[in-house]
Amino acid sequence: MRNAEEFDDFYAGSSRRVLGQVYAMVGNRAEAEDAVAEAYLRAWDRWSRVRECESPEGWVRRVAYRIAVSAWRKAANRLRAHRRDVTDDHVDPINPDHVALVQALRQISADQRRVVVLHHLVGLSVAEIAAEIGTSANTVKTWLARGRRALAEHLTSNEQYVMGGRGRDA
Repeated sequence: MRNAEEFDDFYAGSSRRVLGQVYAMVGNRAEAEDAVAEAYLRAWDRWSRVRECESPEGWVRRVAYRIAVSAWRKAANRLRAHRRDVTDDHVDPINPDHVALVQALRQISADQRRVVVLHHLVGLSVAEIAAEIGTSANTVKTWLARGRRALAEHLTSNEQYVMGGRGRDA
């Protein structure tokens, strides 16, 4: 029980000071509080080693700062990834051909759409598609042929839309 009392005394005597220091370093009180709480938890888990350090308080402060920085990096990376995704969506203007293809794909049967996408967009062979969807290669070939034919009809009927609304003679 001596360790618990010793740790409690250490915590009571240093936690407010460490919180103030970490807050000053990271600039956000909530983040500092979370980081300091986690650092003291880690100190408790390792108290037999931490209490032997030259400065247990310094150990906690260093760990709390690292936790805060790590949390900040994770948040910044998530934000960057989100911005990159959003930016990517806005950098590439919507291509009328892409819109027409998606619209045409929606108008063919689900089985045909699936094999057309797997073959032409994913790049799978007929045998690979058959294995993935659990059907025969001949069925895949039939769906591909019918899907291509249906797509051609839908794309031809939407030719004006495919040409960006200008028509063939624009």
